Amino acid sequence: MNVDERGFMKTKNEQGIKSDCFWWWILIVVPVVGIVVVNLQPNLRFISDMFAEKSPAVLDAKYRYHFSEVLKNNPSQKEDLQQEIAFYQQRLAVDSKSGLNRAALAGVYLKMARATGEQSWFLLAEQAAQRSIADLPFDNKGALLVLARIAEARHDFPTALRFAKQVGFDNEDAIALTVTSHLAMGKVSEASATAAALVNRLPNLGSLTLRALVREAQGRDAEVLQDYRQAIAAEEPGEIAGSARVRSLLGRFYARRGQLQQAKALFLESLRLVPRYRLALIYLADVETRLGNYRQAEGYYNKLYAYSGGLAIVFDRTVDRGMAKVKELQGDAIAARKLRDKAESEMRQEQGFEGLGHRRDLASLLLEKGRSQDVVEALTLMQEEVKIRRDAMTLDTLAWALSSAGDWKGADRVMTEILRSGIRDAGIFYRASAIARALGKDAESRAYVQKAKQIDPTFDSRSGQVLGLGNLEF
Repeated sequence: MNVDERGFMKTKNEQGIKSDCFWWWILIVVPVVGIVVVNLQPNLRFISDMFAEKSPAVLDAKYRYHFSEVLKNNPSQKEDLQQEIAFYQQRLAVDSKSGLNRAALAGVYLKMARATGEQSWFLLAEQAAQRSIADLPFDNKGALLVLARIAEARHDFPTALRFAKQVGFDNEDAIALTVTSHLAMGKVSEASATAAALVNRLPNLGSLTLRALVREAQGRDAEVLQDYRQAIAAEEPGEIAGSARVRSLLGRFYARRGQLQQAKALFLESLRLVPRYRLALIYLADVETRLGNYRQAEGYYNKLYAYSGGLAIVFDRTVDRGMAKVKELQGDAIAARKLRDKAESEMRQEQGFEGLGHRRDLASLLLEKGRSQDVVEALTLMQEEVKIRRDAMTLDTLAWALSSAGDWKGADRVMTEILRSGIRDAGIFYRASAIARALGKDAESRAYVQKAKQIDPTFDSRSGQVLGLGNLEF
């Protein structure tokens, strides 16, 4: 009995101790957890920022961004632009006839259009610029530049050049627009001369990046790298968007030369500067697809979907096509077809949306689908497109359409025009090889393959499929 009582008492003591511990836990631990939970989002943001401040370990030291202090408490590009819009709208509320303020507002609308991909901002920019010119018809360079950029987006390059000429070639933006318009029209020599003059006058991040793009179109690889490095060396703290862009373009250059890890590091550095930078995310997804890292590629594409916030934006078409390629490479033909059908439907809507649609993108998508009726339509689209745009990518898409339609001689003539520019692109050389082989030019075909391998030794059938080369032999 005593033993039982002692045992019972022992058990009660143990229960008392456990009960005390429980209440101590409630009184001390729970409030601490509550404090942590309340501050979880700021803490996570702090931790995220702490890691975001670090450049990728494999990134070449020359390409690191050296103004990390600027990145702290830096508002998103969209938030910054929204503040600018509100500022100029307030000014116009006081003086609705101010042509200069409305021109500035049009410029911010255009920046927002580029940042978000929402086409409605292009229309707002155009309307604001036109009204600005109505209120201030003379010496209104800001409004003219907005109209020039919108004309360029519509691939109306003669109009873009006319507006640039009205602004005057003492204006850096007008000169830059002249370079990009000439490049798009296939006038590489004119673009080169204008870009060189711009760099000589003002060797900064923007002008050096522009000249690098021109030199890349000419196949001058060593000078391309030199220009990109000088551009990064010349960057200043207040141009974060430009710094992200130059690294993304340089990363694309490295990816096209098979240096995929260096390319990835540059894209990640771009995202460190502008965390939702769509260009870098798209290029990262392409690289991961080439590497066979489909899960990672899908992750980047899903981020792009999420960042659109459910709005229909031009980037979504690129994402749909990219995701379709991933699904196709994974063997999911049904999912790939659904994604391409979705992209096609949206692209067709854009074709009639104030002329801002892109025929080349729709033609490429139709060629990927590969049905005979799609090939016929794609060829028609490209025959119209090359009347206004003759850069290497546009001509390559025309060569693809011609070869898909069985017009190998026509494709060969187009390929000759492309290669005359001097461009060094493994995908283009592989297509040239296939065209030459179809025409019985076996020695020429083998020579093109060798050139492609010299440019990008990592290029394989998966790379070709990612770039829309179909089932070519590699």
